[in-house]
Amino acid sequence: MIDLASWNLSVPVGSPPATIETSKLVDGFKDQYFNSESGTLFFWAPVTGSRTENAKFPRTELRETYSNGTLHNWLYSDADNLLRATLMVKQVPSSGKIVIGQIHAYNSQKPLVKVEYQYKESTQSGNIVAKVRMHPDDAEGRVINIAQNVKLDREFSYLIHLGRSGALSIAAAGYQWDTKISATWRDKPLYFKAGVYVQDNTGYKSEGGKVTFSKLDIDHNK
Repeated sequence: MIDLASWNLSVPVGSPPATIETSKLVDGFKDQYFNSESGTLFFWAPVTGSRTENAKFPRTELRETYSNGTLHNWLYSDADNLLRATLMVKQVPSSGKIVIGQIHAYNSQKPLVKVEYQYKESTQSGNIVAKVRMHPDDAEGRVINIAQNVKLDREFSYLIHLGRSGALSIAAAGYQWDTKISATWRDKPLYFKAGVYVQDNTGYKSEGGKVTFSKLDIDHNK
């Protein structure tokens, strides 16, 4: 059973899109975009869904909180910070791209890390790509191909690990990449996100991203 006491949820309906509070998630919230009944987490984000402020694309995505529902933002130097997930991508939009995990920056439109599944019709499989901003003000993230040939409906795992020294490790589908981020991130409050953030906003309402998570866990080891 995945513990939902560390998250709230954005769903792509309403203006602005609705946020489902932590207590409601723990109590078993479900709708057409999210369901945790089976012990796994089901996410669906159509390309026609509503979008959060300043975002180009719709999302059905968890955002890190404390168990009382207040937002959990952290400085990387205060702990060993890990996001672990095991999941299966069931559907992608026509762009082929969905973001499945992030380290985001509080009050910023520029995340530190995005882990993205990129499907290609030509190979009938996808790559797991990390986009990493080495500095907070980088306009675009560095793009790293972590793993290849990950098919739809195939379970795989990823790990995002940011240590207190600034050492960053991203692993997916059995492969790993390591770097060290700039110390200019040290005073920037950060938080984890996970779910489906589709990188597409055109098409029919049946088009979008669909993912199931069988494991999802956050650790901040002091």
